[in-house]
Formats: sequence, C-alpha cells, structure tokens
Amino acid sequence: MTVKKAEFIKSSPDYTRCPQTGLPEYAFIGRSNVGKSSLINMLTDRHKLAQVSSTPGKTVMINHFLINDEWYLVDLPGYGYAKRHKSMREELKYMVENYIMKREQLILLFVLIDGRHEPHNIDVDFVNYLGENQAPFALIFTKADKLSKNALNSNIESFKKKLLETWEELPSIFIESAETRLGKQEILDFIEKMNSCI
Repeated sequence: MTVKKAEFIKSSPDYTRCPQTGLPEYAFIGRSNVGKSSLINMLTDRHKLAQVSSTPGKTVMINHFLINDEWYLVDLPGYGYAKRHKSMREELKYMVENYIMKREQLILLFVLIDGRHEPHNIDVDFVNYLGENQAPFALIFTKADKLSKNALNSNIESFKKKLLETWEELPSIFIESAETRLGKQEILDFIEKMNSCI
C-alpha cells in the first residue's frame, strides 16, 4: 500500500462521537513516549500529521486520520502515564477501553512496545487484557535504531517468552524505526491485506 492522502478528520472524547462513515479503523496505542506520533507520521509520509512532543502523555482524545479516503488511522491516548491526576488516568482508561471494546469499525489495534527495554509489566498486563477480551491486535516494537540488533532481538524474545507463559499463540509482530523507516511497508501492506478481507 502507498499512502497518497492522509488528513486529520476529528478528535473525539468518546467512541460514540467518532466518525460514523463505517470505514475500517486501525488504532495505535502504547505507553507514553513510545514513539506513536513519529510512527504515524512515518507511515503517512506527513511530518506533522500527528504532533510529536517531548512531553509524554499529550494525546487525550481519540484522533481520526482518513487515509486514501478508504480507512481510518486512529491515534489513541497512551497508557501508564503516572504524572497525570488519578481521575484523568481513569477517564482516559475508560475512554480507551470503551473504544476498543465497543467500536464496531475497529479492525485491529496496534500495540506499540518500546524495543529498547525488556518487558514492562504494564505492557504485558495491557496485552493480556486485550487477549482476555478477545480484542484483535498486533505488536509493533519501536525505536529499533536506538540499540543493536542483538539487544533488540533479545528484548523481543523476552517479551514473547513472557507472553507464552499464558498465551498459546502469539499475535503478529512488527519491528519499526521512524528514523530509518524500518517496518513501514510491512505494516501498511498488512493493513491493506486486512482491508481486502473485509
């Protein structure tokens, strides 16, 4: 797939206020500062489509971007940002969970994992939550350019091993770098393939 057109459509505080066109949606989520905005900009070849910030936890709404007039790329608020007030964390958690569980147009959730680190409990817990609720998802290990290939592979294998303690089968896994554009075509082709099956 080639992204020829990408435009911001709207920000929504609740899944019921998201666009009602019925087009398929692919959402992106991860811990704060995992590189989500950089990934979205890289996938769409738009430098400022999603605002990149040095301040973690900037996304507080459900953001819809229309791609090629065919499907939506959805930017969800990150999880695990401890500096937010507890009531705000709960509000965002409720917003995200409602979107994931109730949004009929959602085809797949891409969960971003920082490839620089060994498994964090918060990521493993979130992935297990998705599995328990039968939500379709794939994993993207980000920032692959920030460490050696061996170190990256070691972290990914540790994460997979952790999941296999409770999972029989692992989801699709991608490796990404916004700097080198690694993984861009694989992710877009995966979305195209899924769209062709709808």
